[in-house]
Amino acid sequence: MSPDVHELGLPGVKLVTPKKFGDARGFFSETFSARVFAEAGIGGPFVQDNHSHSAERGTVRGLHFQAPPHAQGKLLRVVRGAVLDVVLDIRVGSPTYGRHVSAELSADNWAQIWVPIGLVHGFCTLVPDTQVIYKVTHYYAPQSEMGVFWRDPALGIDWPDFAGAQISGKDAGLPLFRDFKSPFTFGT
Repeated sequence: MSPDVHELGLPGVKLVTPKKFGDARGFFSETFSARVFAEAGIGGPFVQDNHSHSAERGTVRGLHFQAPPHAQGKLLRVVRGAVLDVVLDIRVGSPTYGRHVSAELSADNWAQIWVPIGLVHGFCTLVPDTQVIYKVTHYYAPQSEMGVFWRDPALGIDWPDFAGAQISGKDAGLPLFRDFKSPFTFGT
């Protein structure tokens, strides 16, 4: 039951689509297996699961990460609704430093995204009442939270054009990429 796994254009970032088996009763899917995911290069161990609900279409969460020593890898999936998921490479020395990839994740397409340590992550909900579940490799540590302003034009992210995006005050106050100093180095 190995999932389909595809690289997304940034070293280590992977789109994972688990197999889904359906019949008249519904479906079954193995959404995570430590052994199978490790064979696909998806890290762990995971220590915490998080579940977010966004009531409104156009809700933005991100772009953020946790700095060392509390850095997190994330395995994220949508269980209701849909998001545009964005990952930005901030690993100094990376051949893709400052570049991003994006993918639509939805309850319908069943895709997941693996975001390794050293990348910034965020998403925008595409429909109301969207729920996202994600596994992380380190516990939440608010003192290590950092990020980059989601709407920085220098990043060239093609966000959906929703009037009045919903964003937290904390995320709205994040620095522009040019004013940001990354705590990560590629390959370490």
